[in-house]
Amino acid sequence: MTLRLGDTAPDFEQQSSTGPIRFHDWLGSSWGVLFSHPADFTPVCTTELGLTAKLQDEFAKRNVKTIALSVDTAQSHQEWIKDIDDTQAAHVGFPILADADRRVSDLYDMIHPNASETFTVRSLFVIDPKKKVRLIITYPASTGRNFDEVLRVIDSLQLTDSHSVATPGNWKRGDDVVIVPSLKDEEVLKQKFPKGYKVVRPYLRVTPQPDL
Repeated sequence: MTLRLGDTAPDFEQQSSTGPIRFHDWLGSSWGVLFSHPADFTPVCTTELGLTAKLQDEFAKRNVKTIALSVDTAQSHQEWIKDIDDTQAAHVGFPILADADRRVSDLYDMIHPNASETFTVRSLFVIDPKKKVRLIITYPASTGRNFDEVLRVIDSLQLTDSHSVATPGNWKRGDDVVIVPSLKDEEVLKQKFPKGYKVVRPYLRVTPQPDL
């Protein structure tokens, strides 16, 4: 199965480091970040899980739950978590799925034969409260994920879902945004953007971030 943006994230029930998880029920009304690792006790992934643990307050501010996946067993995950907590000065409290049967990996197209016939590639999915896939990033094994970018995209998605704007290149929270081209009525523009806006081109209108 090949997942694309806008698809419904597949539901599943799978064992994890914190017990059995039925994914959609576990997500509830939250956003979710699901990210995979090729195996336990790998160096880059150890740093990423530690970083994710340290960023739990930031994810919580955005109503986001995080969940990792590795093809190893829940018992192996428990041992790995001890290493992560120790080496990264962190506390991993979020679940790591035990995908030994590769059921979830297959559902989310995480096995890429050109990279490995058995291990999951390092994919990350952002899923919204309607269970729709909103972001997919696949990283090479040698490059650690940029979680500042993951948080930035979530900020953008949540902002643009609730306002008629899009975020420009390198945007971060607090920067100006652009008004979507489909919004043309002057009276509506005045109501939606009381701070005003600058017309750079008819299709390029810049306004302060509307929810600040």
